[in-house]
Amino acid sequence: MILKVLFILFLFIILYAYFGYTLLLLILSRFRQLFKHDVRPSSIPAEPSVTLLIPAYNEGDYVIEKARNCKDINYPAEKLHILWVTDGTTDNTAELLLLYPEFKVIHEKERRGKIHAMNRGIKQVQTPLVVFTDANTMLNSEAIREIVQFFADDNTGCVTGEKRISGAGLQVAVGAGEGLYWQYESWIKRLESDTSSVMGAVGEIFAVRTALYDEVKEDTLLDDFTVSMQIMQKGYSIKYAPKAWGMETASLNIQEELKRKTRIAAGGMQALVRMPELLNPLHYGMRSLMYISHKVLRWTLVPIGFLLLFLLNLLIVCDPVTNNKVFTFLFILQCIFYLFVLAGRILQNVSLGLRILFAPYYLFIMNFAIIKGFLLFITGRHTVTWQKVKRS
Repeated sequence: MILKVLFILFLFIILYAYFGYTLLLLILSRFRQLFKHDVRPSSIPAEPSVTLLIPAYNEGDYVIEKARNCKDINYPAEKLHILWVTDGTTDNTAELLLLYPEFKVIHEKERRGKIHAMNRGIKQVQTPLVVFTDANTMLNSEAIREIVQFFADDNTGCVTGEKRISGAGLQVAVGAGEGLYWQYESWIKRLESDTSSVMGAVGEIFAVRTALYDEVKEDTLLDDFTVSMQIMQKGYSIKYAPKAWGMETASLNIQEELKRKTRIAAGGMQALVRMPELLNPLHYGMRSLMYISHKVLRWTLVPIGFLLLFLLNLLIVCDPVTNNKVFTFLFILQCIFYLFVLAGRILQNVSLGLRILFAPYYLFIMNFAIIKGFLLFITGRHTVTWQKVKRS
């Protein structure tokens, strides 16, 4: 009996984390649309001055393309300030930026991580809004305009854009999986934004009110999540701007993606430990439930649940006393899932038209990375400076 109870419990947790929460958001967002949202009068003009802050470490391969991308942004030139922070760079990034005197560049020799660069850069910002983006991320021309309109509501403290994956690698395992994952995540962010607040920004493109930025500890791994959630803790909302997107190519291969996801997972555990107050529904209400549903469950119980679900199901079907047709059917489904995982591993570098076939393999890798990230965090082997992920 206890095996069945545990099996049902972990099955519920997994299904809720990936499907139930999304359904709940869908219902709540539709319900919320029936009522008017109180909007505080805007404290900024329709076209406020904005600083685009770009932390860059050895991004020489992207500087020229990123510079052109910045120039293509449709926003008044006198109101858009471009700031690069190139701390620790040892390649030709600094030399290439000399070609663009209209950009402001600050640099120090020591490399101390992205969050240190962000903390240094924000002190140079004199505009009411700052947009963070990466050197290897290309923004659409209307991105800034799409973002600033959300700040017309003074309840909004942060706005996150949409991350998109491009490149020929979209048909192989890592590109297909990453692309599908971000489509799914973007849908959740849209629903969270419509319901209350997004649970964390994406580092490729997000904006904050400059006055709300609090200096973040310099050993922080998830800079985008921490900066945005600190603003939410102050009572402001994080909104999602689907028409403001940042495009980057997929990781070069599944090993590079595993490295990236492992670091994110370690950062998630670090954030969970450092912001425990977000778990208190008496203080944060619905937002605590959203945080637990979207982030905490995925960082803790879901990865373990996948492993235990299979083992518990195996024990149940092997016992003629406890087994029945339902548990046999569920075990068969799990076996099929892991066959797809195996097929994804074998065919990971093969271009296939049906990207959905790689979804089980990517889901497996993602949860495996969370377990690795947890071990990395508890053993203290994580570092704020890390080897860059190679991209296709």
